[in-house]
Amino acid sequence: MLLDKQLIADSNAAAITEHQRKFNFTAAGIDNVEAIIKKLMNFQVAIPSWALGTGGTRFGRFPGAGEPGSLEEKIEDVGLLHALNNSSGAISLHIPWDIPTDANAIKALAAQHGLLFDAVNSNTFQNQPNQKESYKFGSLQHVDKAVRKQAIDHNIEVIKHGVALGSKSLTVWLADGSCFPGQLNFRRAFENTLEGLHEIYAALPEDWKVFVEYKAYEPNFYSMAVGDWGQSLLYANKLGKQAYTLVDLGHHLPNANIEQIVSLLLMEGKLGGFHFNDSKYGDDDLTVGSMKPYQLFLIFNELVEGMDAKGMDHATDLGWMIDASHNVKDPLEDLLQSVEAIMIAYTHALLVDRKKLNEAQLNNDVVAAQEVLQNTFRTDVRSIVAEARLRAGAALDPLSFFRSGKIRAQLIKDRGINTIATGL
Repeated sequence: MLLDKQLIADSNAAAITEHQRKFNFTAAGIDNVEAIIKKLMNFQVAIPSWALGTGGTRFGRFPGAGEPGSLEEKIEDVGLLHALNNSSGAISLHIPWDIPTDANAIKALAAQHGLLFDAVNSNTFQNQPNQKESYKFGSLQHVDKAVRKQAIDHNIEVIKHGVALGSKSLTVWLADGSCFPGQLNFRRAFENTLEGLHEIYAALPEDWKVFVEYKAYEPNFYSMAVGDWGQSLLYANKLGKQAYTLVDLGHHLPNANIEQIVSLLLMEGKLGGFHFNDSKYGDDDLTVGSMKPYQLFLIFNELVEGMDAKGMDHATDLGWMIDASHNVKDPLEDLLQSVEAIMIAYTHALLVDRKKLNEAQLNNDVVAAQEVLQNTFRTDVRSIVAEARLRAGAALDPLSFFRSGKIRAQLIKDRGINTIATGL
């Protein structure tokens, strides 16, 4: 469904007085507030197609009313999110979960909603119907060359789908690894994986990137083919200038210093993008910022510092995407919350007084450095984020607008309850 912009305008008009009061109060002490608002208006976070339906675990899936049952409906949902927040202007597809039957028609529908196609994602972590070879013991690492070729061919097929849609990057995440000591030869597994990645890399168009994603554990619990950022960086360096590391916030061991990882990858010019989520224990795929909002700010602090040091464009030089799936929330409401948390953390990072922080660091003034970061984090910047949305014609409060209006009711009426699993 296409959202009537007049409904947003009417809702904003009813809340504009209170918003202006809050914004004027917050902006009064910020010299570069206009520059920050411009950056916020340009910043986009891609939405994954698999996050638009209720997620599931091995214990079950509980479908909700109004869920999308097709790729077309998923694009409509991302278009709705983008209309509400002006920060969700791209969709990322997982192949073969979302294979377009007519790429031109899908591109036209996306354009109608103001959307582009972000990275396409391959799937070699589960067997598909009528698949000849099994990925039970890995894909690119597999001891059987026929299995490795199947995985390579699949990734090349995904690239072709991406080219047809106008995407510019491929994300490769491998579930490959081992559950028990002695199950595989680590060196041989690495060499097999690298050989396969080289073939996939050779199929990339010249203006494409490949992101090598890592994960510390799951589904294998003794070793992973790409288990940490060092292994990912090793692959990326061996592949070439079009290969980068992708950081998923949930793919680390507990208490990992993700902000330091980000800083070093940026320094090496090998940070390709992000999958945003949050976690309490591991790869929980929780709403962004719901558990560790200060860590999210610290990560963005390093991102802004590192990107500015290299003269990078915040909006376009890295890939930004949410990667989450929920079994108890309305997916659209959760995605609105996640995007809001990302925009708030980004705003806080833009507000950091770099001069004061640098002086404190050079003088080994630990207390002053901590105060710079914590005082920034304690600043309520929600009105600045809302002002950026207002100027872009989006909703001042997207979540409240979605919950109070007729949008969800219309989705439920049109779609009912979809029991089709989304792949998770």
